[in-house]
Amino acid sequence: MINSMYTRSLKRNRQNRTNYRKRAALLISRRAFITIRISNQNLLAQVLTAELNGDLVVASAHSRELTSHGWKGSLNSIPTCYLTGLLLGKKSLVAGIKDAILYTGKTRFTSRVAACLKGILDSGVDIPVSQEVLPSESRIKGEHISKYAQSMKEDKEKYDSRFSLVLKRGLQPEDYPSHFEELKRILSGMSHHPDSESQEMSLTKKNSEKRSSRRTTDNAPTTNENKTKGLDVTGRGTK
Repeated sequence: MINSMYTRSLKRNRQNRTNYRKRAALLISRRAFITIRISNQNLLAQVLTAELNGDLVVASAHSRELTSHGWKGSLNSIPTCYLTGLLLGKKSLVAGIKDAILYTGKTRFTSRVAACLKGILDSGVDIPVSQEVLPSESRIKGEHISKYAQSMKEDKEKYDSRFSLVLKRGLQPEDYPSHFEELKRILSGMSHHPDSESQEMSLTKKNSEKRSSRRTTDNAPTTNENKTKGLDVTGRGTK
């Protein structure tokens, strides 16, 4: 007879959602941390701090925000990741975060994550990272996209299909580097109003406190009077 033993693991570990070894090291460091999530269409980067009631978002930047500043390129390319990181870094400095660490959790460290990290670094936020893992300046500017577009220029049908979204926004893919430099200058020269950042942090903190209050209420022990059928909280019979 074969004896089999079952070792129960944590739920979020079973769901492949949390790396508890990295999470423990993060909590021990007591430093602000950066999360970068990239989908097939967009990018979301945030700076957070670990609190007793959960993680508190200090600053957040989404690649869609770049369109309001004039960006016409794709919303998840390497140049976009850099610009989103630059925008997040500017917001973080206004919120008082001058240094942070990257928390990848279960996600992989890719070139687009590295590009976003490079943007945060260039904004002035101090992050411990090796320069060797960061993309080259030419890739950050989108020169590889420009060269690829030029090579496809002869096949107009394939060219229009591959860059349909960018062309629809009024950007020639060959102009990626110059368009990138233009938006980088805009973001580098802009400053976020401290009041708007503090309001965002205050709202996030209030939502966190509400969630914590709900959990406390839901887990509160039931009194004997509440357990008794037909009696209200005062012990009197209900109609």
